Amino acid sequence: MKNNKKEIVTIVGLGYVGLPLAVLAAGKGYKVFGIARDKHNINLLNKGINTLKDDPSLEAIIKKRLIKASWSYESVKKSDIVIVCVPTPIDELNNPDLTPVMSASKSILKNLRKGQLIIIESTINPGVCEEVVQPILESTGKKVGQDFELAHCPERIDPGNQKWNVRNIPRCVGSVTKKGALRAAKFYRSILDGEVRIMKSIKEAEATKIIENTFRDINIAYVNELAKSFDKLGIDVHDVIQGAATKPFAFMPHYPSVGVGGHCIAVDPYYLIERARKAGFDHKFLKLAREINNSMPQYSVDKLQSALNELGLPIKGTRIGILGLSYKANVGDIRESPSKKVIGLLNDLKANVHVFDPYFPDQSTEKDLNSFLKNVDAIILATNHKEFVELNPKELKKNKIKIVIDGKNAWDKEAIKNLGIIYKGIGR
Repeated sequence: MKNNKKEIVTIVGLGYVGLPLAVLAAGKGYKVFGIARDKHNINLLNKGINTLKDDPSLEAIIKKRLIKASWSYESVKKSDIVIVCVPTPIDELNNPDLTPVMSASKSILKNLRKGQLIIIESTINPGVCEEVVQPILESTGKKVGQDFELAHCPERIDPGNQKWNVRNIPRCVGSVTKKGALRAAKFYRSILDGEVRIMKSIKEAEATKIIENTFRDINIAYVNELAKSFDKLGIDVHDVIQGAATKPFAFMPHYPSVGVGGHCIAVDPYYLIERARKAGFDHKFLKLAREINNSMPQYSVDKLQSALNELGLPIKGTRIGILGLSYKANVGDIRESPSKKVIGLLNDLKANVHVFDPYFPDQSTEKDLNSFLKNVDAIILATNHKEFVELNPKELKKNKIKIVIDGKNAWDKEAIKNLGIIYKGIGR
């Protein structure tokens, strides 16, 4: 293998996963090409403009124009390493959609040459690399282990996390061949500060990301169900979780909310559920966790309905405000956001829906937080952006807000109730 400083890397997909990886590799001396579908973003990157505004740490490298972006796969021909970072979504029936991965693989095939290392970073279920990607890449007669190597290194990135980022999060790699695994590990060790662990097989590498996110989904479902139970029992689940978290071992706090969003936790379990089903196994526990977490937007709307009933107000025509469109705090990422489900439910009930999120001005009905507060009678806090969490409760009273549904349990319950405003949290 060539010296790291001279190797050429092409990254397919320049979103939340691919662009930080491209910046990291370029910063370590690799010649980096990026392939994307959005021509507007391609033009911005080639002008040295960061397309991920949530991550200003990328700007220094991007300004230097060290990443050459294009919609074409021509760069694959001259690359030593090709990394696929495309989305792996689910359809309306929650079935895995591998179309982006398959499409990328077919485009790589047209430019595949001997000696290349192909790495899939997209989150996939165990078996996809060998059962889907490998047959595509070998369809013209080239063979893994002889003509090219195929590896998997599941992406690990947490948008907005100031401590853990693409540079220092440990990674796992697996490959069809031992040689491929060693080569992939060498590449990642050359750009990462975190540990790189070689898995025994590519299928084990695929499984690591799935179980990481499924673990979180299950634990969130547990506390979401506790929240429903404790609402009936008159117990503040938030306070109980904080008390349980004082135990220094064998407990990891998770918190209930209006719903689970993001491209990982709300999606990845379905990949394992479906792949296991095809193998003859029924993941009852995982399906139940998904069912519980998917029920939380409706549960939040039900709490709003209950609060309106206390005041003798109909939901139809009442001015309901949704604070936040992002699936998590302080990032502009709307993928699988529960806010979209809440808004859909309210629209079905003919509510007069108002929306504000500073990260999505084009999708907000109000220009700022002040105008939002003036135009609503009840609020569902769907995203705990800093600007929202730091809101003085007196502003709610000043604007004659009657009801608060705290979908993130982020506000001071007693302070709001003491102002004569109906407060309902998730399990509070």
